[in-house]
Amino acid sequence: MKNIYYFVAISVVLFYSFLNAQWIQSGLDGTYVRTINVSGTNLFVGTSADGIFRSTNDGTSWTPVNTGLTNLYVFAFTVSGTNLFAGTEGSGVFRSTNNGTSWNATSTLVNPYVYALTVSGNNLFAGTDGDDGVYLSTNNGASWIAAGSGLTNTRIRALTISGTNLFTGTFGGGIFLSTNNGTSWTPASTGLTNTYVNAITVSGTNLFASTEDGVFLSTNNGTTWTSASAGLTNTYTHAIADFGTNLFAGTEDGVFLSTNNGTNWTQVSTGLTNTVIWALAVSGTYLFAGSNGNGVWRRPLDDIIPVEIISFTASVTGNAVTLRQSYPNPFNPTTTISFSIPSSAFTSLKIYDILGNEVATLVNEEKPTGSYDLTFDASSLSSGTYFYKLQAGSFLETKKMVLLK
Repeated sequence: MKNIYYFVAISVVLFYSFLNAQWIQSGLDGTYVRTINVSGTNLFVGTSADGIFRSTNDGTSWTPVNTGLTNLYVFAFTVSGTNLFAGTEGSGVFRSTNNGTSWNATSTLVNPYVYALTVSGNNLFAGTDGDDGVYLSTNNGASWIAAGSGLTNTRIRALTISGTNLFTGTFGGGIFLSTNNGTSWTPASTGLTNTYVNAITVSGTNLFASTEDGVFLSTNNGTTWTSASAGLTNTYTHAIADFGTNLFAGTEDGVFLSTNNGTNWTQVSTGLTNTVIWALAVSGTYLFAGSNGNGVWRRPLDDIIPVEIISFTASVTGNAVTLRQSYPNPFNPTTTISFSIPSSAFTSLKIYDILGNEVATLVNEEKPTGSYDLTFDASSLSSGTYFYKLQAGSFLETKKMVLLK
């Protein structure tokens, strides 16, 4: 096929600027959003007093899905295959098997005030406000057993799975770790200067905890924690979310971004009229924020995250997508990844570690015809083998690279 040239090569470093971009309201004004969750291409929002809402179009419109709910104070939510679970403030856990169209109460919990839910395989965990704290169901909520032995504080606010480890964050008692599905718990709070933990997030091999005194980082599975809050203008953090190697924190002064594992943070709140953020979630090409009284807000990820393209040429040889070997390889700490697409396509380029965990997203959007060279900076990662996967339309290919520090 004849080579096609549309433009001359651009040999400059291009960054997506977020200086002039801003958040826009994505609906549900007047609602108090407590949790935002992703299930496939659907978004679910749990609110205080208004129940659950679903969006099938990236937050453009929302539909209430409360049939069967007897309590509209929804503070926790999790997804397990085709099952959705919602935790309420006072009526326990509800389950939907039809994408939220209807809900049924699960078996009665000793403590019906549920503020955290998570799933690991066939195990469903509920975190409550008192009594035994954590409860376990192995049958989708048909029955529950106490799973809080060893917890010295049973006011649970967060539950997170990391491999075979289960972490819980408490209201005033710090963080606890279970390595046996909640049969027993041990304290895992060394280094925390605040024991009011609102959320725990896993990002690669790191753990991040959002507290009433900022964000804390653990690089050793919760054995010790260090402060990671430099740049936060308000350290009362309700939520934390990750997108590849990028972190977002929801505070009482808006949303903040860190691209270096919490070493420093930059505020990215332009346009938010309510800066008290209780929930964050990444879905598709957007970051969503749940506010304390003004519903859901949305912002494109490429407005927020600086993605480096070191060169672009609007020319393609042949009619096939190509993905080239990264160079240099092995590398430390940066390498260049090159690919070409013969026609406009939704394109994603993601980095994975040896265990298959996603550690970075370099591209995740519609891209025009052309050849691209992108820099991947692995400064925050450990030495080892990594894989980069390109998907453009129906094309899918993965290649290997080695980081040597």
